[in-house]
Amino acid sequence: MATFRLQGSKVLAVSMTGDAVKAKNGSMVAYDGQMAFKKMSGGGEGLRGMVTRRLTGEQMEVMEVRGQGTCWFADRASEINLVSLHGDKLWVEASNLLCTDAGLRTGTTFTGLRGGATGNGLFTTTVEGTGQAAIMSDGPAVLLRVTPQYPLQVDPGAYIAHQGNLQQHFQSGVTFRTLMGEGGGEAFQIRFEGDGLVYVQPSERNTIGGDI
Repeated sequence: MATFRLQGSKVLAVSMTGDAVKAKNGSMVAYDGQMAFKKMSGGGEGLRGMVTRRLTGEQMEVMEVRGQGTCWFADRASEINLVSLHGDKLWVEASNLLCTDAGLRTGTTFTGLRGGATGNGLFTTTVEGTGQAAIMSDGPAVLLRVTPQYPLQVDPGAYIAHQGNLQQHFQSGVTFRTLMGEGGGEAFQIRFEGDGLVYVQPSERNTIGGDI
C-alpha cells in the first residue's frame, strides 16, 4: 500500500513500491523513480462514478499513478488533510478530493436537493474501504464531532466531508447570514444527526442556493 505523508500543509508526498494511487488530474507537481501515469474520466461505477459532475454535466478528470518512487501532489496551494479509512466510508465534495489509495472504492451518492457549491450539490463522492485519502480545504480544515445529543448545523459553502453514522437533512430558507439579517433569496443549511465527524473549511464557496 502506498505511504501518504504531508510535507508542510499544502504538499502531499506519496511513496510507492509498485502500487498505485488515484489523484486529481494535473495535481502532480514532482516525482522521482519510475512512474506511469494514466488519465481516467467518465461516468459509471467506481472511480468513473466519482468523476461525473451530475448537476452541470461537467466532468472532473483523475489519473492513476503507479510505480516505484515518490510523487508529490498539490492543488492551488490548498490545505491538505489525511483521512485513514478502516473499512468505513467517507463522503466528500468531488472538488475537495486530491488523492486516494488505488484500492479504495469510489463512487457517487445522491444526497438530496440542497444549495451546494457550483458543480456539486446533488451528488457527493464516496470513498470506502481500507487505506488513506487526502482531502483539500481552502484554509485549515476544522474537524467537528457530532453526537446524538449534539447535532450540527453546517453552511453548505463551508462543508468539505464527513464520516461515521450520520444522517443529513437539508433545511431551506435560512443560512448563517440570514440569521443575522443579511443575504436574500432561497438558502440552505445542512443538519447532521447521529455519531460521526464533519470536516469544514474557514472559507465559503459560492453556492447556487442563494447567499450562504
